[in-house]
Amino acid sequence: MTTSNAQPVEQKVALVTGGSRGIGAAIVERLAKDGFTVIVNYARSADEADELVRKIEQAGGRAVSAQADVSDAASVRKMFDSAEQAFGGIDVLVNNAGIMTLSTIADTDDETFDRLIDTNLKGTFNTLREAAKRLRNGGRVINFSTSVVGLYQPTYGVYAATKAAVEAMSRVLTKELRGRNITVNVVAPGPTATELFLNGKSQQLIENITKLAPLERLGQPDDIAASVAFLAGPDGAWVNGQTLRVNGGII
Repeated sequence: MTTSNAQPVEQKVALVTGGSRGIGAAIVERLAKDGFTVIVNYARSADEADELVRKIEQAGGRAVSAQADVSDAASVRKMFDSAEQAFGGIDVLVNNAGIMTLSTIADTDDETFDRLIDTNLKGTFNTLREAAKRLRNGGRVINFSTSVVGLYQPTYGVYAATKAAVEAMSRVLTKELRGRNITVNVVAPGPTATELFLNGKSQQLIENITKLAPLERLGQPDDIAASVAFLAGPDGAWVNGQTLRVNGGII
């Protein structure tokens, strides 16, 4: 992790996991626009992460890329070490990294179950454990769930379970960080127009899902990024221990 720009003392640092594309990339761009130095975490998408960093720097912002598989505790620890060496610490953690594989509970094999748990639940746990010890006082933790927790559709069982567990951990961590002025909240998007959501769906199915929300459209990555920016910024300071369901009213 390297940066070519001097780090102003007053500038806050945000780490966004899974930040190289989709909702994560929209969050990175929004936080950079809001004045954060942003660490763009990625697992395998190095080219996309580096291109996003260049885009932000060309716009006058500050960003660096950082490779780490969030399911690997040692890799996450090294990423936090590098952030502290480069910037002195982290103020905001956004746990956006996640995967989604859909199947009925009866048809879910062990490999799929373990992969979902490793990335969505253990990956979030690994970063939360480091943040609980190392996030600067006054910081923000923003975890990601899903509005599927509440809808509970068939084939989403294991995926929804991993995200429900993230919501539970978030509420507990809120209480464990008492005295440090750190907020912990959860953003739970509904259907959002990303590759993760659109992949494998017919146009008819997409149109049907679009009509489920009273606002009659899919969410856009920028919609989700705006909610994260609110929780990370000064206007979100009094919001703590909450799950914000950003879904256009679908539930």
